[in-house]
Amino acid sequence: MTLKKQKALATGQIISDLCAKFVPHTPFSDLQDQFDLLLYRRRAELAAGRSSKARGIVLIGNSGSGKSTAMTHLFNRHGDLERLEPNKTKAEVISLAVPSPATLKHVGMSCLNAIGYPIRRDRTSGIIWELLQNHLRERETLFLHLDEAQDLHINRNEREVQSVVNTLKSLMQNPSWPTGLILSGMPALKDLLHLDPQLSRRFVPIHLAPISFTTHGNMLMEIIANYLDAAKLPMADGTYNSEFTKRLIHAGAGELGLVIEIIIAAIEEALLADDTSVGLDNFIAAFRRRSGCVDDLNPFISEDFRAVDARKLLAEVEEEEPDVLMPNARKRRRAA
Repeated sequence: MTLKKQKALATGQIISDLCAKFVPHTPFSDLQDQFDLLLYRRRAELAAGRSSKARGIVLIGNSGSGKSTAMTHLFNRHGDLERLEPNKTKAEVISLAVPSPATLKHVGMSCLNAIGYPIRRDRTSGIIWELLQNHLRERETLFLHLDEAQDLHINRNEREVQSVVNTLKSLMQNPSWPTGLILSGMPALKDLLHLDPQLSRRFVPIHLAPISFTTHGNMLMEIIANYLDAAKLPMADGTYNSEFTKRLIHAGAGELGLVIEIIIAAIEEALLADDTSVGLDNFIAAFRRRSGCVDDLNPFISEDFRAVDARKLLAEVEEEEPDVLMPNARKRRRAA
């Protein structure tokens, strides 16, 4: 193996370990507490031979807020949680992303396929979800997690949306086997739950709100130190200050998940460059690589960084269009 390949492999292993780390935060603690409460209550009911209408959790946040990471960590931290695995019947939690197209029928078919019961002939949406409820009972499934659940609502007519609401309610209120729902998705997911008071009151909302310097400035210092310690690299002298923190938050579009991605990417740039510490140049290179923008639109460089759209790829500075009909008009405006 060449030295270049060895270096790439070693760097890849470090970055993989960093990506697997999870940073606890207040909304996740709320999510964790609520899930534990519902899980242990449901187990207690089953042990006592009782059954009641299921409850659920809705996790809402913008793209890059860390919803999927939070859900993965939530389930992984439960060593005794029966997960969907080959050659195992029991699955207390089944987790999958809402497929595209997100029609009720297609979602039901995808759920059946995920748990090992594919539909081999055309069935109505009602029959598909009835089959799914039966299979969830057979697998003793306590919770069904649907990620990107806002797609169940977006671009649907009133009749389709009402069918979605009725189906979700029937799943949670099934007299023989009520299944709790965990829905995660973008803010538009709230609109779906607001359509029916009976449905909305069965959910506990958890919001992964955007971060700011005021709310997360001190926390980010600890997060960066945590990741640097794991990578065995120090922060370059003079790098970390309040101005840098504000630029980092803006570079991550105010979303904690994206900010952490940039921190890890900066560490990767330092490792690839054989730097002995992580400094501003590494953060500049990390944002440049992930966005492809020109330096004038890099939040770690631009003087007016707040005017930069951090989510925009391959951004370039827009120049004023020349006035073809009146080429001297710009000169006259400046002279005025």
